[in-house]
Amino acid sequence: MAGARALLRHCPLLLPQDRHGTAYEGFVTAQGRDFHIRILLPVDLQLKNARIECSWRLKRILHGYRHILKQRLHSCPDLVSFMVELKTVLEIALKNTQDLHIPRPPEYYSCLVRDLEILGWNRVAYVDTGLTTVKLKAEDSCGRQHLITLKLNAKYPTEPPDCLVDFPVPFAVSWMPQNSLIDIYNQFLAALESLKEFWDALDEIDGKTWVLEPENPTRSATTRRIAIGNNVSVNVEVDPRHPNMLPECYFLGADHEVNPLRAKLNSNMHLWDPEISLLQNLRELLEIDFPSRAVLEKSDFAKDCGICYAYRLEGSAPDQVCDDPRCGQPFHQACLYEWLQGLPTSRQSFNVIFGECPYCNKPLTLKSSMKKL
Repeated sequence: MAGARALLRHCPLLLPQDRHGTAYEGFVTAQGRDFHIRILLPVDLQLKNARIECSWRLKRILHGYRHILKQRLHSCPDLVSFMVELKTVLEIALKNTQDLHIPRPPEYYSCLVRDLEILGWNRVAYVDTGLTTVKLKAEDSCGRQHLITLKLNAKYPTEPPDCLVDFPVPFAVSWMPQNSLIDIYNQFLAALESLKEFWDALDEIDGKTWVLEPENPTRSATTRRIAIGNNVSVNVEVDPRHPNMLPECYFLGADHEVNPLRAKLNSNMHLWDPEISLLQNLRELLEIDFPSRAVLEKSDFAKDCGICYAYRLEGSAPDQVCDDPRCGQPFHQACLYEWLQGLPTSRQSFNVIFGECPYCNKPLTLKSSMKKL
């Protein structure tokens, strides 16, 4: 209910179209203009698998920002956060679209070229033909490559450019009219170093465990679904500002597999040591060794859905498992939801469906939210 109120406050013209909260339609407002939009969420309400439909006018305005919006879909925790991000990106896009029609004075070009020369052309990854978009590249202290995209308006350098980065946290630039691109670049480097421990923690997870989701994580992604065993995994969400603290964890798998893991996490939580790595902490708290990439293949954990017979469905791996130890068949939540809805013997209470496993006919319960604690 709180989420619905927050959405109504930020986007009063975007209304739910069903009682499950999987479809929204209406308008998003920016710079006094309303743009038609429709958002379709999967039954598990995961934003990363959402489908966005909009008017041709909005699609044209946001054309150059599609990759940014995809990143935001993966990194935002809920629809309200994404809509706030969408409105911010739309404001930037509208301003830049208007700026395209404003002739730039000769001083704009001379100032920009001078700034680029001072910065060094070796740090420039891309400049568009109109000299309105610049991409700068940087390497952090661990050798990771990063990009920052600068959208310059006609009043540069009196007004700062809009900065787009692949960060898990907002990147705010401090700017004065006498500043130049080198000042933004230095702030970018400082922000990279502030996120070093966060990326170190996730890189260790990516390099030493089998990550089921996201399949190709961006630098802004804060979650990892790590394989523990056959049809058992843990999803961890790391706080970018406090990466050495205990992350939010929830387990996916049959109850007889995940209940002991939950019990170990709860009983050993006091042993968390911020002086050692996040992955090592998880090993010690759960009293397990995560399957090694050097010994096992991803196919050992990537079991196909028992309904659609595929592993990936719109980017998602199977995340539901039959609780019967003799069965343990995995399913995509969307597939299982449609299957159970089609059975006359199934019944539903709010966001929970009670039915039978398609394979062993044992009782099975499905919640529309994937999150389990």
